Amino acid sequence: MRLRRLLADPAPSFLMGAHDGLSARIAAEAGFAGIWASGLCMSTVLGARDSDEVSWGELLALAARVVESGAIPVLVDADTGYGNFNTARRVAARAEQIGAAGICMEDKVFPKMNSYFGDSHPLAPIGEMCTKIAACRDKVDAQFVLVARTEALIAGAGLAEALRRAEAYREAGADAIFIHSRQRTIDEIAEFTTEWGNRLPMVIAPTTYHETPQERYAELGIAAVIWANQAMRATVVAMRQVCRSLRLDGAAAVEPTIAALGEVFALMGYQDLETDEEHYIELAKKWVDS
Repeated sequence: MRLRRLLADPAPSFLMGAHDGLSARIAAEAGFAGIWASGLCMSTVLGARDSDEVSWGELLALAARVVESGAIPVLVDADTGYGNFNTARRVAARAEQIGAAGICMEDKVFPKMNSYFGDSHPLAPIGEMCTKIAACRDKVDAQFVLVARTEALIAGAGLAEALRRAEAYREAGADAIFIHSRQRTIDEIAEFTTEWGNRLPMVIAPTTYHETPQERYAELGIAAVIWANQAMRATVVAMRQVCRSLRLDGAAAVEPTIAALGEVFALMGYQDLETDEEHYIELAKKWVDS
């Protein structure tokens, strides 16, 4: 329900990419409106490539931790739906069960490759993608959000094909369209939005066109902007630096640059547990004394 309201808001909402419980808590603490449970990031922290090497069950188990920890709406990256209409609707149903607010499916052939790697990104037939959307729509509650992601621009199929696919996905039951691009500017996204109008809310992930001024998203009528993988990439840099410093110089140089344990305990709610424990210890005395 909350994700649906975010998509209906005339101002862009910003979703932060998260890959585990810790990153979800940090995203919520930072004040983001929602979370993107990124397939790339979850695959990476599981030690696998974002090419459907990890099963959908494994990814949704990790996504469940994201949902549990974030306390804000979570949109789960469901890749291609991991097969045909039946697999896609099972993925959607399981995502709904773990408390996700919605899923996003893309229209590439299964198994897919991450959109930012290589040049081979074959598109699935439109009919195949539409049956997945329709099957998911039939399976889940009406408030569960289905975002259809077209990779037509990534695949080099052009604006007309992107629009054709987006319209088909709208007719099949999608609640929003994720138009994806890996250009360095927002120009082809702007072309799409001009032609698309307001038929459905639009979602983008400006990973490569990150220099776009944020006010431009509002001008284009974008409903949701996803910072898809920046947190995961930041951890790569930070962990490398800490590991190198510890190996070469020991802990003295590192300690001032990292979170104190008290900060970690506060983030994870250790004090809440202690308070609850005291409450239930007192409650137990009621039965001991009776």
